[in-house]
Amino acid sequence: MGAGGNMSTPTTKNEQKKNHLQRVPSSKPPFTLGDVKKAIPPHCFQRSLIRSFSYLIQDLILVSIFYYIANTYFHLLPSPLTYLAWPAYWIAQGCVCTGIWVIGHECGHHGFSDYQWVDDTVGLIFHSALLTPYFAWKHSHRRHHANTGSLENDEVYIPRFKSKLRWYYKYLNNPLGRVFVLAFTLTFAWPLYLMFNISGKKYERFACHYDPNSPIYSNREKLQIYISDAGVIATTYVLYRLAMTQGLTWVLCIYGVPLLIVNGFIVLITLMHHTHASLPHYDSSEWDYLRGALATVDRDYGILNKVFHNVTDTHVLHHIFSYISHYHAMEATNAIKPLLGEYYQVDDTPILKAMWRDTKECIYVEKDEGSEGRGVYWYKNKL
Repeated sequence: MGAGGNMSTPTTKNEQKKNHLQRVPSSKPPFTLGDVKKAIPPHCFQRSLIRSFSYLIQDLILVSIFYYIANTYFHLLPSPLTYLAWPAYWIAQGCVCTGIWVIGHECGHHGFSDYQWVDDTVGLIFHSALLTPYFAWKHSHRRHHANTGSLENDEVYIPRFKSKLRWYYKYLNNPLGRVFVLAFTLTFAWPLYLMFNISGKKYERFACHYDPNSPIYSNREKLQIYISDAGVIATTYVLYRLAMTQGLTWVLCIYGVPLLIVNGFIVLITLMHHTHASLPHYDSSEWDYLRGALATVDRDYGILNKVFHNVTDTHVLHHIFSYISHYHAMEATNAIKPLLGEYYQVDDTPILKAMWRDTKECIYVEKDEGSEGRGVYWYKNKL
């Protein structure tokens, strides 16, 4: 997983020699959002209902095949082989279901079809099936896109200032501590964020993705939060009935463990897109939409780039134009690279190595010495 240099397009010699940790420019870019849009072929902005459904159906077929094999044949295997078969099933099913979650995420950006009701229906069904409150996350995620890189207004993955670090950080800044933090983050961060807004924007009162009265949402969004909750409750009830008839162990093996892998990938993918020593963050004196959108990085997950529908290696484009369908994203990314130049950041370091490096290097943000007048902040790690 995450083999370096295995992204969807060949890496040039210049890109190979590039220092991945070299800072991207933080000054106002010499191009505008309109310039970037003009660089993208017009057909990349076209959404095909049939093509979008073809990717979803492909994923559902794979999920069905994996389920059939596990449910039909695994109990026939001799005991030693089951210890290999089940982890293989969990990983494969978790990866494909992550791709389905990504399609639901695309629905939330209106990138699935030209019909908003189709996008919301598909997104609601499949995000609910994966215990994600579709509309609730759609709205908070939209605010993240509108404020990416803003220290005051971004919705999630807001880096801490050194002065705000908790007392225990110095005890976790070692290999054993990082293993613990990564294991906890990949396992629990997603449900904790949805339930308690952990790592999210600080509000004056309790914020929760399941609460229609949460400060995250406006009054006109309340009804859709109820609908999201109903979707998650419906899935929970189905799981309860399955546990009563098939047994809790069956539900955990068939559904629960793959869901944990989906949750882990959701956190890993989003964390790694916004955590990199080369990327700036801005306060209100410097932030603007385009510079914020450029403050993200494309990553390489090897073959999983395709399984995850290229959300991993076209994320810079996604933050500039989030409604471009995933099957046009690579072509559009290649089209804007020459224009973005040094403002475009890609890191093809194998993802596990990059995860370890970046969680070590990116602990808090602060201004560089001598730049106190500018509202630009960079990741640091000296405690």
